[in-house]
Amino acid sequence: MKPFFLFLMSFLLCQSLSSQTKLEQDRQAIKAMCGCYEVRFNFSETFQHTQDSTYKPSPDKITGGIEWVQLVEDKPDKIVMQHLLIVGPKEQQQIIKHWRQDWLYQNQELYVYDGDKQWKYIELPYDDVIGQWTQKVYQVDDSPRYEGSASWVHIDGKHYWEDTTPAPLPRREFSIRDDYNITLRTNRQELTDFGWVHDQDNKKILKTEDGQEVVLAEEKGYNAYTKVDDSKCKAAKNWWAKHNDYWADVRAEWQSIFENKDNISMIKSIGDKPLFMHMFELQDQDYNNKKIKKQIKAFLK
Repeated sequence: MKPFFLFLMSFLLCQSLSSQTKLEQDRQAIKAMCGCYEVRFNFSETFQHTQDSTYKPSPDKITGGIEWVQLVEDKPDKIVMQHLLIVGPKEQQQIIKHWRQDWLYQNQELYVYDGDKQWKYIELPYDDVIGQWTQKVYQVDDSPRYEGSASWVHIDGKHYWEDTTPAPLPRREFSIRDDYNITLRTNRQELTDFGWVHDQDNKKILKTEDGQEVVLAEEKGYNAYTKVDDSKCKAAKNWWAKHNDYWADVRAEWQSIFENKDNISMIKSIGDKPLFMHMFELQDQDYNNKKIKKQIKAFLK
């Protein structure tokens, strides 16, 4: 019995060390996306499935800029990163609070987009998320956008994470299309020798009132983040230092809403302005937590 016991203990220890090594690989891969980047956003509609002869494909969209990816929180099972986009000439740079991505290890709780600014709360079985990371992506105002769980893969010198999940229309489409209401996104985030890429294969879906889903078209997205010296992102770092406390309070208010574990349904605008415009205005005013809570609650049904 004694030799078997020693063998068992040795086996379990090796398994633990192997698991820790993989976990640390995952954490380093996620945090490698932080820093200063020249970013190129590329989107093109690829396949048209609808038989409607009046359907017009979206035009190709190619834009870019400098983006600072700020590490906001770094815990063993949670990493938070805020994207800040820098646009305009050097002497007149403007900072745009861009998307945020949270990474949670072995997370069971998701808010899954269901169309028309509604998110359904679901709880995954623990066995389904062992070793996985949930990527939670938020709008520029820190309201929910899309979430999905999958494993980071480290093989043959490649490091990537990939998942498919429903999401709202992106802003580049929201303003020009109303013929579909869900984007089924296959997101692949992969480290490269120049930085990292956000590779996307998306389906444009019309979800009807009776729950049927019709795929109108497909879209390819390829966003390339090329690492540059951090000095190019000084304006974004300064902006974040000034506004960090405000957005920490906004995140905290949203977190209190998520912890209710209720479905979330939002209205599109108040006074012809979406939530992000109200939140951006509030950040430069004399605000407090009550004002933040009141503004967010006003958009919840």
